[in-house]
Amino acid sequence: MALGFRLSSELVAGVVVGAVIGWGFDRLLSTSPFGLIVFLLLGFTAGVVNVVRSAGVASGKR
Repeated sequence: MALGFRLSSELVAGVVVGAVIGWGFDRLLSTSPFGLIVFLLLGFTAGVVNVVRSAGVASGKR
């Protein structure tokens, strides 16, 4: 159960951080929804990558 909470919090944290950064760029540059959308998607992608890495699904070799 602890692993599930950890993985879900990593995913949520990635999305929230991306949304906050995007909102900040929108406020700073007056580019209404575009920064939020772009950084929300980047945050989601980073969250998924962190979850996959933490779960041990991805191998270390390339």
